[in-house]
Amino acid sequence: MTIDLEALKRAVHEDAAIRRLRRLQPIGGPGDKIFPPTYPPARRGAPPRHVFERRRVGREEVWCVLIDSVQSQANRMEEALLAAAEEGSGDGLIPLPYITVDFRGEGLEPLERITSLDAPHRVYDAILRDSFLESTPFMQSEEGQRLAAAKPADATALLELSPAALLFGAWHSQGEGGGLGAKFPRALVSEIMGIDAPVEDGPADPRTGEVESRTAGRRTGSRIDPLGILRNVEVYKGASVSNWSTDKSAAGKGAKLVRPSEINHSNIAPSVEPLGVTCDHAEHRATITLAGLRRLRFGGGERDATGRALIAALGLVALAEQDARGYALRSRCDLVCDGAGPLAMVRADGSTEEFELDRTAVQALYRGAYAEAEATGFRFRSLTLRPQDKLVEIVRSSRQLALEGQGSEGEDGE
Repeated sequence: MTIDLEALKRAVHEDAAIRRLRRLQPIGGPGDKIFPPTYPPARRGAPPRHVFERRRVGREEVWCVLIDSVQSQANRMEEALLAAAEEGSGDGLIPLPYITVDFRGEGLEPLERITSLDAPHRVYDAILRDSFLESTPFMQSEEGQRLAAAKPADATALLELSPAALLFGAWHSQGEGGGLGAKFPRALVSEIMGIDAPVEDGPADPRTGEVESRTAGRRTGSRIDPLGILRNVEVYKGASVSNWSTDKSAAGKGAKLVRPSEINHSNIAPSVEPLGVTCDHAEHRATITLAGLRRLRFGGGERDATGRALIAALGLVALAEQDARGYALRSRCDLVCDGAGPLAMVRADGSTEEFELDRTAVQALYRGAYAEAEATGFRFRSLTLRPQDKLVEIVRSSRQLALEGQGSEGEDGE
């Protein structure tokens, strides 16, 4: 099957989805240990954990581990699209409108900008909300009001200002009615799972008796202090890790007696934790819902067909750009493709027809869809915003607190 713009428009009009299932392996080869993301433990005092679940693979149920979540995949593809839009000279590899908050000149180096492709809530993020378009608070400006009023029944504003928000989903959670603003579901869903991963039973919860499955892999850790500082040396820690002394009064008010390891000195005793996994292979599964795109409207008729095709083409570009940039997901979690990974057009009756994902070809396909959308009457444009003073101040204050060692200890992190 050859995918050109007319074929894509027909598919968006009548087919169910575009999907791809690609096998991946660790760069160290099949069976090499990788380290998926960790999440907070189920109970206090327990070690961090990977996410395991049983999935149906063929005719069997096997243990699988989450290697890259839907949300993480969306962030990676947005990063790849932003790079493609800015790569090289001139207009980049693809034309792609988005909204930028420019922090240059605010004394917040190395922070320079945040775009609607970086912000957690995309075009509806508080970073954009708390910025100015010229001299008007963004959401009070004409463009901001268009975004606030956008609905799936007329998503023109999002398509013209940041079409990636329609591809990866957006929710105007700060709208009227306490989060009853418009929701735009994801059109592209992508996830990487490790298939057939060895697991074991962890210790039972002392309160409930529940036993949680955990990895059968292990991570070791230790550190030898080149200064030879012993753990029984008395150290007093003040407000921050750098504010310490062997003299309690010199460490400041509220100083506490701690071990040298708590100020990052002395040896760290060898440790063994249930972390890291092996698996038969990793599976990258990605889908672009064409039936879902048909719920989006842009004024009716040819505008609907052109707008939907543009989003589908952008999804193909996102997949191709991620392929081109590789699967270096995090430290000790670097994957490589294991064989070809063609896409399949999923018809309404469930039958499929394969086609290849060629980076150059899908870039040309997208540029053609973009030009046709412009000819249909869409007015694509990127916006540059300036942060409000209160936004700059809250960033500056947060940085100062962090330098003083007063950051929140209750914040979640991967």
